Amino acid sequence: MTRIILASNSPRRKQLLENLGLKFEILPDSTPEPMNDSIRPDEMVMNLAKFKGENILKQLNPKEEAIIIAADTVVAVNDRILGKPKTKEEAFEMLTLLSGKSHSVYTGVYIIENSSKKSANFYEKTEVYFKSLDINEIKDYINIGEPMDKAGSYGIQNFGSLFVEKIHGDYFNVVGLPVCHLGKVLKQDFGIKFF
Repeated sequence: MTRIILASNSPRRKQLLENLGLKFEILPDSTPEPMNDSIRPDEMVMNLAKFKGENILKQLNPKEEAIIIAADTVVAVNDRILGKPKTKEEAFEMLTLLSGKSHSVYTGVYIIENSSKKSANFYEKTEVYFKSLDINEIKDYINIGEPMDKAGSYGIQNFGSLFVEKIHGDYFNVVGLPVCHLGKVLKQDFGIKFF
């Protein structure tokens, strides 16, 4: 049986793969990510996902039957790329920037089969529309701690959903994994059956 590896520590990506009934293990890449703000967000997330996946690939026995799935998500608004906030002040700045506007969420995915080196690299983009937020709302949200490990400083699947008026595109992409696109590629290109 082919070993499936999720190259991510994200509890949200883990949950999304579990929802599909896949048996997999988690082997996150801890190598510092090379951020390049001079390229487009779609290129950036595909490059970062590939970087993570290739780092995990180096740790495996070349003959082992394994498929690695790696992903990276960023938020982009007015050509500015927002990753995860490093401080509460940075989270406040990001949420203030997103208030009352639309922004784009990009998730890049890289899949590679260990023995054959067959790979796929793609991205998904979702438009998210935020209501106008007041300062106290932003501060209270930051104080519960939810923004600190999420691109753009919010989680659409939890309290951050209170800020989202509408989305255009794949909801799961905003959570951290474009499930429909991923499922299609795993089935067509890598022979993974879900049911």
